[in-house]
Amino acid sequence: MIENKHGVGSIESWHAMQAKYMMNLVLKAFFLCIGITGLALDASYVGATELTAAQVAELEQDNDYGLTYSPPQDKNNQKSIVLLAGDEEYRSEEGLPMLAKILSQHHGFTCTVLFSMSADGAIIDPNNQTGVGGLAALDDADLLIIATRFRRPSAEQAEPLDRFLRQGKPVIGLRTATHAFTGKGRFGDWLNYDDFGIKILGERWVSHHGGHKVQGARSVVEPTQKAHPVLTTVDSFFAPSDVYGVINLTDADQVLLRGAVTESLDPQSKNVEGEQNNPMQPFAWLHTYEAPNEIKGRSFCTTAGAAVDLVDPNLRRLIVNAAYYLTDLEVPHHANVDYVDAFDPSFYGFTDEEFWPKRNLKITDFELGKSPARLDPPGSPEWPYRN
Repeated sequence: MIENKHGVGSIESWHAMQAKYMMNLVLKAFFLCIGITGLALDASYVGATELTAAQVAELEQDNDYGLTYSPPQDKNNQKSIVLLAGDEEYRSEEGLPMLAKILSQHHGFTCTVLFSMSADGAIIDPNNQTGVGGLAALDDADLLIIATRFRRPSAEQAEPLDRFLRQGKPVIGLRTATHAFTGKGRFGDWLNYDDFGIKILGERWVSHHGGHKVQGARSVVEPTQKAHPVLTTVDSFFAPSDVYGVINLTDADQVLLRGAVTESLDPQSKNVEGEQNNPMQPFAWLHTYEAPNEIKGRSFCTTAGAAVDLVDPNLRRLIVNAAYYLTDLEVPHHANVDYVDAFDPSFYGFTDEEFWPKRNLKITDFELGKSPARLDPPGSPEWPYRN
Protein backbone atom coordinates (compact mmCIF):
# COMPACT_ATOMS: atom_id res chain seq x y z
CA MET A 1 0.00 0.00 0.00
CA ILE A 2 1.14 3.52 -0.70
CA GLU A 3 0.19 6.26 1.70
CA ASN A 4 0.95 9.90 2.13
CA LYS A 5 3.57 10.60 4.71
CA HIS A 6 0.98 11.10 7.44
CA GLY A 7 -0.70 7.73 7.05
CA VAL A 8 -3.77 8.12 4.84
CA GLY A 9 -4.88 4.61 3.89
CA SER A 10 -5.23 4.89 0.15
CA ILE A 11 -3.36 3.98 -3.00
CA GLU A 12 -3.89 7.53 -4.22
CA SER A 13 -0.93 9.85 -4.23
CA TRP A 14 -0.81 12.67 -1.72
CA HIS A 15 -0.97 15.13 -4.62
CA ALA A 16 -4.18 13.54 -5.90
CA MET A 17 -5.83 13.74 -2.49
CA GLN A 18 -4.76 17.36 -2.16
CA ALA A 19 -6.38 18.17 -5.49
CA LYS A 20 -9.61 16.42 -4.57
CA TYR A 21 -9.71 18.03 -1.15
CA MET A 22 -9.18 21.49 -2.60
CA MET A 23 -11.89 20.85 -5.20
CA ASN A 24 -14.30 20.09 -2.37
CA LEU A 25 -13.36 23.34 -0.66
CA VAL A 26 -14.07 25.23 -3.88
CA LEU A 27 -17.42 23.49 -4.35
CA LYS A 28 -18.36 24.08 -0.74
CA ALA A 29 -17.52 27.77 -1.01
CA PHE A 30 -19.59 28.01 -4.21
CA PHE A 31 -22.67 26.50 -2.63
CA LEU A 32 -22.28 28.69 0.44
CA CYS A 33 -22.23 31.71 -1.85
CA ILE A 34 -25.57 30.74 -3.40
CA GLY A 35 -27.15 30.01 -0.05
CA ILE A 36 -26.77 26.27 0.35
CA THR A 37 -25.26 25.35 3.70
CA GLY A 38 -24.41 22.15 5.51
CA LEU A 39 -22.73 20.68 2.44
CA ALA A 40 -20.55 17.69 3.31
CA LEU A 41 -17.39 16.88 1.43
CA ASP A 42 -18.12 14.39 -1.32
CA ALA A 43 -17.17 10.85 -0.30
CA SER A 44 -15.69 10.19 -3.71
CA TYR A 45 -13.11 12.86 -2.92
CA VAL A 46 -12.33 12.40 0.77
CA GLY A 47 -14.56 9.81 2.38
CA ALA A 48 -12.90 6.99 0.47
CA THR A 49 -9.61 7.88 2.11
CA GLU A 50 -11.08 8.30 5.61
CA LEU A 51 -9.19 11.48 6.44
CA THR A 52 -8.97 12.45 10.08
CA ALA A 53 -9.14 16.07 11.19
CA ALA A 54 -5.37 16.10 11.68
CA GLN A 55 -4.80 14.74 8.20
CA VAL A 56 -7.12 17.35 6.72
CA ALA A 57 -5.07 20.00 8.50
CA GLU A 58 -1.92 18.59 6.95
CA LEU A 59 -3.55 18.69 3.51
CA GLU A 60 -4.37 22.33 4.03
CA GLN A 61 -0.72 23.05 4.80
CA ASP A 62 0.20 21.64 1.37
CA ASN A 63 3.60 20.37 2.52
CA ASP A 64 4.30 17.48 0.19
CA TYR A 65 7.80 16.53 -0.80
CA GLY A 66 7.53 12.81 -0.57
CA LEU A 67 5.89 9.44 -0.78
CA THR A 68 5.37 6.84 1.94
CA TYR A 69 5.43 3.10 1.39
CA SER A 70 3.62 1.13 4.10
CA PRO A 71 4.58 -2.48 4.72
CA PRO A 72 2.17 -5.39 4.38
CA GLN A 73 0.32 -5.77 7.69
CA ASP A 74 1.80 -9.19 8.39
CA LYS A 75 5.35 -7.83 8.03
CA ASN A 76 5.08 -4.50 9.86
CA ASN A 77 8.03 -4.24 12.26
CA GLN A 78 6.81 -0.93 13.75
CA LYS A 79 9.94 0.92 12.64
CA SER A 80 9.93 3.97 10.36
CA ILE A 81 12.63 5.24 8.02
CA VAL A 82 12.92 8.57 6.22
CA LEU A 83 15.02 8.45 3.05
CA LEU A 84 16.23 11.89 1.97
CA ALA A 85 17.14 12.27 -1.72
CA GLY A 86 18.57 15.33 -3.43
CA ASP A 87 21.87 15.34 -5.30
CA GLU A 88 22.77 16.72 -8.68
CA GLU A 89 24.86 13.79 -9.85
CA TYR A 90 24.29 10.28 -8.50
CA ARG A 91 20.52 9.87 -9.04
CA SER A 92 19.40 9.43 -5.43
CA GLU A 93 15.89 10.28 -6.64
CA GLU A 94 15.96 6.89 -8.40
CA GLY A 95 17.96 4.80 -5.94
CA LEU A 96 16.19 5.71 -2.70
CA PRO A 97 12.63 4.85 -3.81
CA MET A 98 13.90 1.45 -4.95
CA LEU A 99 15.51 0.88 -1.53
CA ALA A 100 12.38 2.12 0.23
CA LYS A 101 10.25 -0.40 -1.63
CA ILE A 102 12.60 -3.23 -0.61
CA LEU A 103 12.75 -2.09 3.02
CA SER A 104 8.97 -1.70 3.27
CA GLN A 105 7.60 -4.59 1.22
CA HIS A 106 10.22 -7.22 2.12
CA HIS A 107 11.27 -6.11 5.59
CA GLY A 108 8.37 -4.34 7.24
CA PHE A 109 9.74 -0.81 7.63
CA THR A 110 7.43 2.13 6.97
CA CYS A 111 9.48 4.21 4.53
CA THR A 112 9.04 7.84 3.50
CA VAL A 113 11.12 9.12 0.59
CA LEU A 114 11.59 12.88 0.40
CA PHE A 115 12.65 14.42 -2.90
CA SER A 116 14.33 17.64 -3.97
CA MET A 117 11.57 19.59 -5.68
CA SER A 118 11.53 22.47 -8.14
CA ALA A 119 10.87 25.97 -6.83
CA ASP A 120 7.18 25.69 -7.76
CA GLY A 121 6.89 22.14 -6.39
CA ALA A 122 5.73 20.78 -9.73
CA ILE A 123 8.57 18.39 -10.57
CA ILE A 124 11.49 16.60 -8.98
CA ASP A 125 14.54 18.81 -9.52
CA PRO A 126 17.79 17.63 -7.89
CA ASN A 127 19.54 20.75 -9.18
CA ASN A 128 17.48 22.89 -6.80
CA GLN A 129 19.65 22.92 -3.68
CA THR A 130 16.96 24.69 -1.66
CA GLY A 131 14.21 22.25 -2.66
CA VAL A 132 14.35 20.52 0.72
CA GLY A 133 11.06 19.92 2.48
CA GLY A 134 8.84 17.49 4.30
CA LEU A 135 11.45 16.91 6.99
CA ALA A 136 8.76 16.97 9.68
CA ALA A 137 8.44 13.27 8.80
CA LEU A 138 11.62 12.81 10.86
CA ASP A 139 9.65 13.49 14.05
CA ASP A 140 8.20 9.98 13.81
CA ALA A 141 11.24 8.27 12.27
CA ASP A 142 13.56 5.71 13.83
CA LEU A 143 16.24 6.05 11.14
CA LEU A 144 17.38 8.50 8.47
CA ILE A 145 18.95 7.34 5.21
CA ILE A 146 20.47 10.36 3.50
CA ALA A 147 22.00 10.72 0.05
CA THR A 148 21.95 14.47 -0.49
CA ARG A 149 24.68 16.69 -1.88
CA PHE A 150 25.27 20.34 -0.90
CA ARG A 151 21.66 21.07 0.08
CA ARG A 152 20.76 24.50 1.50
CA PRO A 153 17.66 24.15 3.70
CA SER A 154 16.05 27.16 5.31
CA ALA A 155 16.26 27.52 9.08
CA GLU A 156 12.65 26.32 9.32
CA GLN A 157 13.29 23.32 7.08
CA ALA A 158 16.34 22.38 9.18
CA GLU A 159 14.48 22.26 12.49
CA PRO A 160 13.15 18.68 12.23
CA LEU A 161 16.60 17.29 11.40
CA ASP A 162 18.03 19.21 14.37
CA ARG A 163 15.41 17.61 16.63
CA PHE A 164 16.13 14.18 15.17
CA LEU A 165 19.89 14.43 15.73
CA ARG A 166 19.55 15.90 19.21
CA GLN A 167 17.87 12.63 20.23
CA GLY A 168 20.85 10.64 18.98
CA LYS A 169 18.77 8.79 16.40
CA PRO A 170 20.69 6.71 13.84
CA VAL A 171 21.75 7.80 10.36
CA ILE A 172 22.83 5.94 7.23
CA GLY A 173 24.82 8.08 4.80
CA LEU A 174 25.29 7.13 1.15
CA ARG A 175 27.89 8.51 -1.27
CA THR A 176 27.59 12.32 -1.17
CA ALA A 177 26.13 12.37 2.35
CA THR A 178 29.65 13.23 3.51
CA HIS A 179 28.89 16.64 1.98
CA ALA A 180 25.13 16.55 2.41
CA PHE A 181 24.65 20.24 3.22
CA THR A 182 26.42 23.53 2.59
CA GLY A 183 26.07 27.23 3.22
CA LYS A 184 26.06 29.42 6.31
CA GLY A 185 23.11 27.72 7.99
CA ARG A 186 23.14 25.62 11.14
CA PHE A 187 21.15 22.84 12.68
CA GLY A 188 20.17 24.46 15.94
CA ASP A 189 23.06 26.15 17.69
CA TRP A 190 25.52 23.28 17.44
CA LEU A 191 25.99 21.92 13.92
CA ASN A 192 27.02 23.93 10.85
CA TYR A 193 25.64 22.67 7.56
CA ASP A 194 29.18 22.14 6.26
CA ASP A 195 30.02 19.99 9.30
CA PHE A 196 27.19 17.47 8.97
CA GLY A 197 29.44 14.95 7.23
CA ILE A 198 32.45 15.16 9.51
CA LYS A 199 30.47 15.24 12.77
CA ILE A 200 27.57 12.92 12.03
CA LEU A 201 29.22 10.44 9.64
CA GLY A 202 32.90 10.85 10.47
CA GLU A 203 34.04 12.27 7.12
CA ARG A 204 33.56 15.27 4.84
CA TRP A 205 34.18 15.69 1.10
CA VAL A 206 37.87 15.05 0.40
CA SER A 207 38.54 13.88 -3.16
CA HIS A 208 37.95 11.38 -5.93
CA HIS A 209 40.56 8.78 -5.15
CA GLY A 210 39.71 6.80 -8.27
CA GLY A 211 39.41 8.12 -11.81
CA HIS A 212 35.92 9.58 -12.15
CA LYS A 213 33.86 7.71 -14.79
CA VAL A 214 37.00 5.75 -15.68
CA GLN A 215 37.75 3.55 -12.68
CA GLY A 216 35.26 1.68 -10.52
CA ALA A 217 35.30 0.39 -6.95
CA ARG A 218 35.21 -3.10 -5.44
CA SER A 219 34.48 -3.79 -1.79
CA VAL A 220 37.04 -5.66 0.29
CA VAL A 221 36.18 -6.83 3.81
CA GLU A 222 38.32 -5.51 6.63
CA PRO A 223 39.77 -8.80 7.98
CA THR A 224 38.86 -8.13 11.63
CA GLN A 225 35.21 -7.36 10.76
CA LYS A 226 34.17 -10.45 8.81
CA ALA A 227 31.69 -11.52 11.51
CA HIS A 228 30.07 -8.10 11.95
CA PRO A 229 26.24 -8.27 11.70
CA VAL A 230 26.12 -5.55 9.03
CA LEU A 231 28.22 -7.79 6.76
CA THR A 232 25.96 -10.84 7.16
CA THR A 233 25.98 -12.67 3.79
CA VAL A 234 27.32 -9.55 2.08
CA ASP A 235 29.75 -10.68 -0.61
CA SER A 236 32.09 -8.40 -2.49
CA PHE A 237 30.25 -5.84 -4.61
CA PHE A 238 31.19 -3.59 -7.53
CA ALA A 239 30.33 0.10 -7.81
CA PRO A 240 30.91 2.01 -11.07
CA SER A 241 31.17 5.22 -9.09
CA ASP A 242 34.81 5.65 -8.10
CA VAL A 243 36.41 5.37 -4.67
CA TYR A 244 36.31 8.54 -2.56
CA GLY A 245 39.28 9.71 -0.57
CA VAL A 246 38.66 9.17 3.17
CA ILE A 247 41.24 10.64 5.54
CA ASN A 248 39.47 11.85 8.70
CA LEU A 249 38.30 8.66 10.40
CA THR A 250 39.76 7.97 13.83
CA ASP A 251 40.56 4.86 15.83
CA ALA A 252 37.09 5.17 17.35
CA ASP A 253 35.51 4.51 13.95
CA GLN A 254 34.87 0.94 12.83
CA VAL A 255 35.88 0.34 9.22
CA LEU A 256 33.94 -2.63 7.81
CA LEU A 257 34.90 -2.45 4.14
CA ARG A 258 37.64 -0.91 2.06
CA GLY A 259 37.35 0.15 -1.55
CA ALA A 260 39.69 -1.23 -4.18
CA VAL A 261 40.11 0.97 -7.24
CA THR A 262 39.48 -1.08 -10.39
CA GLU A 263 41.01 -0.69 -13.84
CA SER A 264 37.72 0.20 -15.54
CA LEU A 265 33.94 0.43 -15.09
CA ASP A 266 33.54 -3.22 -16.09
CA PRO A 267 32.39 -5.21 -13.02
CA GLN A 268 34.90 -7.92 -14.00
CA SER A 269 37.84 -5.52 -14.23
CA LYS A 270 40.86 -6.18 -12.06
CA ASN A 271 41.93 -4.17 -9.05
CA VAL A 272 44.60 -1.60 -9.86
CA GLU A 273 48.08 -2.60 -8.71
CA GLY A 274 50.40 -0.23 -6.91
CA GLU A 275 50.08 2.84 -4.70
CA GLN A 276 46.48 3.72 -5.57
CA ASN A 277 45.31 0.67 -3.59
CA ASN A 278 48.02 0.79 -0.94
CA PRO A 279 46.38 1.43 1.38
CA MET A 280 42.81 0.95 0.19
CA GLN A 281 40.45 3.73 1.26
CA PRO A 282 37.70 3.05 3.81
CA PHE A 283 34.53 2.20 1.89
CA ALA A 284 32.00 1.53 4.66
CA TRP A 285 32.22 2.25 8.38
CA LEU A 286 30.37 2.81 11.64
CA HIS A 287 30.69 6.07 13.54
CA THR A 288 29.44 7.44 16.85
CA TYR A 289 28.37 11.07 16.78
CA GLU A 290 27.87 13.46 19.67
CA ALA A 291 24.83 15.70 20.01
CA PRO A 292 24.19 18.36 22.67
CA ASN A 293 23.66 17.37 26.32
CA GLU A 294 26.09 14.44 26.03
CA ILE A 295 23.70 12.54 23.75
CA LYS A 296 25.39 10.04 21.45
CA GLY A 297 24.09 8.55 18.23
CA ARG A 298 25.24 5.93 15.76
CA SER A 299 25.76 6.21 12.04
CA PHE A 300 26.79 4.03 9.15
CA CYS A 301 28.33 5.44 5.99
CA THR A 302 29.40 4.06 2.65
CA THR A 303 30.85 6.15 -0.15
CA ALA A 304 29.12 3.84 -2.63
CA GLY A 305 25.50 4.59 -3.37
CA ALA A 306 24.99 5.95 -6.87
CA ALA A 307 21.82 4.53 -8.40
CA VAL A 308 23.89 2.39 -10.77
CA ASP A 309 25.95 1.13 -7.80
CA LEU A 310 22.73 -0.27 -6.33
CA VAL A 311 22.41 -2.71 -9.23
CA ASP A 312 24.68 -4.98 -7.17
CA PRO A 313 22.54 -6.94 -4.68
CA ASN A 314 25.35 -7.10 -2.15
CA LEU A 315 25.41 -3.32 -1.80
CA ARG A 316 21.64 -3.37 -1.35
CA ARG A 317 22.00 -6.07 1.31
CA LEU A 318 24.70 -4.05 3.09
CA ILE A 319 22.30 -1.11 3.42
CA VAL A 320 19.36 -3.28 4.47
CA ASN A 321 21.53 -4.99 7.09
CA ALA A 322 22.66 -1.60 8.40
CA ALA A 323 19.01 -0.51 8.73
CA TYR A 324 18.26 -3.54 10.88
CA TYR A 325 21.41 -3.09 12.94
CA LEU A 326 20.90 0.61 13.66
CA THR A 327 17.24 0.15 14.62
CA ASP A 328 18.18 -2.64 17.06
CA LEU A 329 16.50 -5.39 15.08
CA GLU A 330 18.09 -8.76 14.42
CA VAL A 331 19.85 -8.78 11.05
CA PRO A 332 18.41 -11.49 8.76
CA HIS A 333 20.66 -14.37 7.76
CA HIS A 334 20.19 -13.55 4.08
CA ALA A 335 18.14 -10.40 3.64
CA ASN A 336 15.82 -10.38 0.64
CA VAL A 337 16.97 -7.53 -1.60
CA ASP A 338 15.06 -8.47 -4.76
CA TYR A 339 13.57 -5.50 -6.57
CA VAL A 340 9.91 -4.84 -5.82
CA ASP A 341 9.45 -3.02 -9.13
CA ALA A 342 11.73 -2.94 -12.16
CA PHE A 343 14.88 -0.88 -11.64
CA ASP A 344 16.71 0.54 -14.63
CA PRO A 345 18.85 3.31 -13.13
CA SER A 346 20.27 6.28 -14.98
CA PHE A 347 24.03 6.67 -15.07
CA TYR A 348 25.48 9.36 -12.87
CA GLY A 349 26.48 12.80 -14.09
CA PHE A 350 25.64 16.48 -13.84
CA THR A 351 22.87 18.02 -15.91
CA ASP A 352 22.03 21.50 -17.18
CA GLU A 353 19.06 23.63 -16.14
CA GLU A 354 16.88 22.32 -18.97
CA PHE A 355 17.31 18.62 -18.16
CA TRP A 356 14.80 18.28 -15.31
CA PRO A 357 11.96 20.36 -16.76
CA LYS A 358 12.22 18.26 -19.93
CA ARG A 359 12.28 15.01 -17.99
CA ASN A 360 9.23 16.15 -16.00
CA LEU A 361 9.70 13.58 -13.25
CA LYS A 362 6.93 13.52 -10.63
CA ILE A 363 6.68 11.98 -7.19
CA THR A 364 3.85 9.78 -8.43
CA ASP A 365 6.24 8.19 -10.93
CA PHE A 366 7.73 6.25 -8.02
CA GLU A 367 4.55 4.76 -6.60
CA LEU A 368 4.41 1.00 -6.12
CA GLY A 369 3.98 -0.65 -9.47
CA LYS A 370 5.77 2.16 -11.27
CA SER A 371 9.40 2.61 -12.32
CA PRO A 372 10.62 5.48 -14.52
CA ALA A 373 12.70 4.65 -17.57
CA ARG A 374 16.31 5.68 -17.27
CA LEU A 375 17.66 8.79 -18.92
CA ASP A 376 21.44 9.02 -18.90
CA PRO A 377 22.91 12.53 -18.81
CA PRO A 378 24.60 13.69 -22.01
CA GLY A 379 28.14 12.38 -22.32
CA SER A 380 27.58 9.30 -20.14
CA PRO A 381 29.75 6.25 -20.92
CA GLU A 382 28.19 3.09 -22.20
CA TRP A 383 27.48 0.85 -19.22
CA PRO A 384 25.58 -2.31 -20.21
CA TYR A 385 25.49 -3.93 -16.76
CA ARG A 386 22.18 -2.74 -15.31
CA ASN A 387 20.17 -5.96 -15.59
